[in-house]
Amino acid sequence: MDSKLKATLSSLHSNLAEAGPLDEESRTLLAQLDGDIQQLLARNAAAALSPQTSVAESETFGLAERAQELGARFAAQHPKLEPALRELGNILASMGI
Repeated sequence: MDSKLKATLSSLHSNLAEAGPLDEESRTLLAQLDGDIQQLLARNAAAALSPQTSVAESETFGLAERAQELGARFAAQHPKLEPALRELGNILASMGI
């Protein structure tokens, strides 16, 4: 599942490069979501190497909802970003995050 998440993030980054200018709030929200997902991926990798390491639910709560909310926000202004954000939200939701 991490590989699909990484691929979707990569697609989102590509689409962001082509999307044109974003307002400061949108840029901040996307950066926060990306940072939180990157931390999740790093913790998942650490947990794979050391079974005693686990990712606390409180550390990942709401990532799927945040991705879906951002997708809805960008649907009109940046339609290229919305599908990747929706897919990101679906992947996170299927992971229980």
